[in-house]
Amino acid sequence: MGETLKTKHKILFLVTEDWYFWSHRLPVARAAKKQGYEVVIATRVQDHGNRIRSEGFTLVPISLIRRSTNPLRELAVIYEITRVYRTHRPDIVHHVALKPVLYGSLAARLAGIKNVANALTGLGYVFIAEGAKAAFLRSVVKILFHACFAARNTRVIFQNNEDRLFFINQGIISPDKTVLIRGSGVNINHFSPSPEHDGEPKIILASRMLWDKGVGDLVEAAKILKSRKIPGKIVLAGRPDPENPAAIPEKTLAQWNREGIISWKGHVDNIADLLRKCHIAVLPSYREGVPKSLLEAAASGLPLVATDVPGCREVVKPDKNGFLVPPKDPESLAKAFTILLKNRELRKKFGLASRKIAENEFSEKLVIDETLTLYKELAKRNAL
Repeated sequence: MGETLKTKHKILFLVTEDWYFWSHRLPVARAAKKQGYEVVIATRVQDHGNRIRSEGFTLVPISLIRRSTNPLRELAVIYEITRVYRTHRPDIVHHVALKPVLYGSLAARLAGIKNVANALTGLGYVFIAEGAKAAFLRSVVKILFHACFAARNTRVIFQNNEDRLFFINQGIISPDKTVLIRGSGVNINHFSPSPEHDGEPKIILASRMLWDKGVGDLVEAAKILKSRKIPGKIVLAGRPDPENPAAIPEKTLAQWNREGIISWKGHVDNIADLLRKCHIAVLPSYREGVPKSLLEAAASGLPLVATDVPGCREVVKPDKNGFLVPPKDPESLAKAFTILLKNRELRKKFGLASRKIAENEFSEKLVIDETLTLYKELAKRNAL
């Protein structure tokens, strides 16, 4: 990863939730600290505060709430972030996801922070939702993005090239300010293949329980499999996200579980162990950056079924390590499952290919090296 810094620089991560930092950004922060950076985490603190502090990071609680739309409250949050930046004076700020990118970029400008890395982890609910309100919100967000990305030493990290080209073609950002870093990476030692378990095959969706992750479509596909008496259990691992407008009510998940349509596990601490007990991984999402759940399943040597949408296409190579199906199409999901459920050798073939793709294209080390290189380039440009 190169030489350590001669003088100690400070990097501040602005992330919406402490759990998201812990699950998606911890390895990069650890690597930055190892390289000599002082690391500050600004986030809403709920369950992971002590863990974050135990890593030797400075933790700054902030009151950013993803779902809030109250103008006065949002202005207060921007002021709060600006004050944090003025107090800690980071050399680089790394904003992760939509609100931190928008609010953090404005705060950085107000606080005189010159080096900004904006990570868009997928276009999310604002760009997926339909209707006049969503269309108006998208137009406003595009204008705000354009303003945020205008600063000279700002770089925007995209997880897939389709999102990157969308922003370039919309005139939101110039190509020279974009960086392609494909997801958060996966620990290929922690997630590893194991011999396929005997018994009823299990199809796993490990994700937040959101409608736009295609959970409803997956439930319909499960009903189709049951009606055709095709053996296979669909397992849902994850909780709803109450801050997301697309969150599925817990009572709905519990009802599906009671009816035996699916098996809902809720939050699973050891997802690597659960993946090793499953036979197929699925993500019928409507749009992604690069989905960590598919990367973890690929590293675990599972065949994959996902929707033919940005993000999922990065990980699933049709007829090589899995199948891509149209979004919002339970029948196509059921057909793909049926092929894999009936063919153990095909599952093995696809699983081996998944593991190679995870190792060669998405290892955590690749993501860490690319991110640290970006930090150094930002600091170097600013020194010129």
